[in-house]
Amino acid sequence: MPDIQAAASAPPDVQREPSHGAAEGHSQASFWTLTLGSLGVVYGDIGTSPLYAFRESIAAASQGTSATEDIVIGVLSIILWSLILVVTIKYVLILLRADNKGEGGTLTLVALAQRALGGRRIAILLLGITGAGLFYGDAVIAPAISVLSAVEGLKLATPGLEAYVVPITLAILVALFAVQSHGTGRVAALFGPIMVLWFATLAVTGAIHIADDPTVLRAINPFNSFIFFYEHPGISLAVLGTACLSVSGAEALYADLGHFGRGPIRAAWLGFVFPALVINYFGQGALVLSDPAAAEHPLYRLVPEWGLLPMVFLATVATIIASQAVITGAFSLTRQAVQLGLLPRLEIRFTSESHQGQIYLPRVNSLLLVGVIVLVLAFQTSSNLAHAYGLSVFGAMSIDAILAVIVIWKGWRFSLWLSLLIMLPFLVIDFAFFGANLTKVLTGGYVPVFLAGALILVMWTWVKGTGILFEKTRRTDVPLQELIGMLQKSPPHRVKGTAVFLTSDPDTSPAALLHNLKHNKVLHEKNVILTVRTLDIPRVEDEDRVRVEHLGDSFWKVEMTYGYVETPNIPRALAILRKQGFKFDIMATSFFLSRRSIRPAAQSGMPLWQDKLFIGLAKSASDATDFFQIPTGRVVEVGTQVTV
Repeated sequence: MPDIQAAASAPPDVQREPSHGAAEGHSQASFWTLTLGSLGVVYGDIGTSPLYAFRESIAAASQGTSATEDIVIGVLSIILWSLILVVTIKYVLILLRADNKGEGGTLTLVALAQRALGGRRIAILLLGITGAGLFYGDAVIAPAISVLSAVEGLKLATPGLEAYVVPITLAILVALFAVQSHGTGRVAALFGPIMVLWFATLAVTGAIHIADDPTVLRAINPFNSFIFFYEHPGISLAVLGTACLSVSGAEALYADLGHFGRGPIRAAWLGFVFPALVINYFGQGALVLSDPAAAEHPLYRLVPEWGLLPMVFLATVATIIASQAVITGAFSLTRQAVQLGLLPRLEIRFTSESHQGQIYLPRVNSLLLVGVIVLVLAFQTSSNLAHAYGLSVFGAMSIDAILAVIVIWKGWRFSLWLSLLIMLPFLVIDFAFFGANLTKVLTGGYVPVFLAGALILVMWTWVKGTGILFEKTRRTDVPLQELIGMLQKSPPHRVKGTAVFLTSDPDTSPAALLHNLKHNKVLHEKNVILTVRTLDIPRVEDEDRVRVEHLGDSFWKVEMTYGYVETPNIPRALAILRKQGFKFDIMATSFFLSRRSIRPAAQSGMPLWQDKLFIGLAKSASDATDFFQIPTGRVVEVGTQVTV
């Protein structure tokens, strides 16, 4: 299977895309502007974890009784050192250095690992597919649990509103997904300041209550974590499975590297977010020790009664921001998956004239909305949803750690033992959290498993099907140089203008060219065999965008290259050819695309059900004309029928 596939046959290859051009953003925005912006995009998910992480951990540890001092201190110690080890050291200090020309994320690690190993490896690709599938599970669960946990504060202020928690949550989520088509540029400017207010509120309310019982400061000692596991072996797994919620969203630190840069993300975490979270968790712990009844909703009990409704409102806005970041991430990841050949082409709408990364995918938005509504209706409370959350988060984090070992070993050229020494402790932690969440498969953990399994199946079917299709059509294609030689000996009738034939294999004759010769019996004055490729780097400079080679007679071979975070724009790239001396008029240019009708073969490399799934995916692909941004009035489509 080729690394990238071009327009007419199957779509090219993709990765995780930054929401604004990283190079442009980094040059025009100040360090502190980027730091402020990262608060709204990068830290929304982990920043709203205090709504439920400590509460669920105490509930798992106390099992219906009042939480004792050793339980509270043990839970706080686990949360604190999870934030230090998993977030601060693993992601902030280590993985943020594993960038691909400024970009981060699981698929960046896949690209770096493939490059370090010297080619496309199925095992690495499968890890990337699994990581992407788990991220989609997170993208469905995170909005549901975040908004639901915030709105649940209403029943504390007014118990009579308890019956309206789910309807209000659904209304907020429906409105959130409904506005996606209008773009997030305008409201995104408010995200940073609002999250500053949110984190400041967390810090202040937590600091006030630490004085309720200062013994919680003992949790700073990591030995209290080990003492807790030693003294409470029966509930250790349950507590691990809930305490891990405190670091949910940590992968966003790495995934959003291209948005803001390593420095601003680190500064925001170390200077503001991390201290605010720790102070708030310790304040919740001290409050629960002084008033065990507060364990039901410790975050909301930190504020006085008059401040409860404002706190609920602020928490709801913060969770909407957190949800927005996850939704945007799902759009970006889908776009990258299309570019990397993991999914068929999908309709992508650009919601900003100045920032290419602000995109909207209608089909993905609809699927996410349906998934979120189903989860809220099925689980009803954030406590129930907490059972479904950890598997997707720590499954993705474990994959990051495995890929990081390969990148550090082969890419950074560290010795194997040193690479393992660096990452093995984090792998152990990730696997421990992941294993703890396996105990909740039957009570909700099946949700991310099902979602990830379905997406992995879809992605692998697409990868395998496009590979089979490529090899099958390649056997029947005519070598391009052979065809050019035949046309020189027996030239057909010539017509004015330029014909551009899109193909995934520049060495064979495009099907559209052969059909044009067979049925129309004409050849244009200039014929361009165009291949679009996606490289394992985020962006390609314009001077490296297009390469042209004269093949003889009236044929030219053109190769366009794009980074995995870019969207192909063929007319704009063709304009670069003028600087290289290739003259043409776009209004006298026709673009020939092959539209394939796929049928299942009697003997195939896949089972019949998988053949049908692949055919369904191929039919669902958006039009190549829109995907490559070709003027519709200049396109000629030629239909062919193939079996797979």
